[in-house]
Amino acid sequence: MLRLEPRPQPSRWWSLASPVLALLITVVIGVILFSALGKDPVRGLQVFFVEPLRNAYAISELLVKATPLLIIALGLAVCFRSNVWNIGAEGQYIIGAVLASGVALQAGPGTGPWIVGAVLLAGVAGGMLWAGITALLRDRFSANEILVSLMLVYVAVQVLNYLVYGPWKDPQGYNFPQTKTFEKVAQMPRLMDGSRVNIGLVMALAGVAAVWVFLFRTRAGYAQTVGGLAPAAARYAGFSSRRALWTALLLSGGAAGLAGALEVAGPIGQLTPYVPAGYGFAAIIVAFVGRLHPVGIVFSALLMSMFYIGGELAQSRLGLPKSITGVFQGLLLFALLACDTLIAYRVRFGKA
Repeated sequence: MLRLEPRPQPSRWWSLASPVLALLITVVIGVILFSALGKDPVRGLQVFFVEPLRNAYAISELLVKATPLLIIALGLAVCFRSNVWNIGAEGQYIIGAVLASGVALQAGPGTGPWIVGAVLLAGVAGGMLWAGITALLRDRFSANEILVSLMLVYVAVQVLNYLVYGPWKDPQGYNFPQTKTFEKVAQMPRLMDGSRVNIGLVMALAGVAAVWVFLFRTRAGYAQTVGGLAPAAARYAGFSSRRALWTALLLSGGAAGLAGALEVAGPIGQLTPYVPAGYGFAAIIVAFVGRLHPVGIVFSALLMSMFYIGGELAQSRLGLPKSITGVFQGLLLFALLACDTLIAYRVRFGKA
């Protein structure tokens, strides 16, 4: 009989091996899924895991997708390590994009390059503002941050729709719900010609180093981690739980808002109703697959961006629905949750 036996202490080896095993399980289930849908499993896996890496342009597009996922997941890692469950990064991403667009729309032919910095700061401010609402309600009224942050996502979507269908709608846009295209000076500088990769990638990699230093080399980061693992010990040590709450939510909100600013002023170039691409929700999976560690999040962001690109290719080349991307994301998350059981338990065979 199969049974689970508690380990004396969590397995460090399985904490690293669990995401790899979860990915293998996802691949196996993906093969079964492709076969059930009447598609060639080998071709399906090729579309998801080979095509996004086939040449330099494909890799550049992979980096474009990975950039917002990486930035948002870094902020969420700080939150989750602090035992603050910010599930509404998608809403903070949207509001960041909205405020950044408001600044970008002010640019004219005579505007200087300084507008790029203003656009980014507006995005960060928007994300922090939206996350601050959750922090305020949690701090003052003990509201559940999971529900509050999640519900604010739908409020953010309505704010976005109001603007692109109303006052910010491009009068020369043939009645499409979108703003005018931002001036070139207000768009993110690209790193190379012929590629959509922009300075957001550099900022994301700098964020990896900054979050690593914050979490593992500063007193404030140590206070965040201790507050999440052992709140009583944190209070005994004099660490403020309120400060940890506000720090975690404002930092993660600012990161999500920055990702929104980079997206609308980068690859998109305007504000549209399609800005909510699910990055805020996918980044939750990215953060956990990366074990809430900045370096691990880099690899999980690349993996998740492969799922996004593979899902788009599967629609055009295999005739599969758009939801195939979400299916693979969900499979990876549930496989990871199942495999994480092995961190605290070992499998034993024998009599009950």
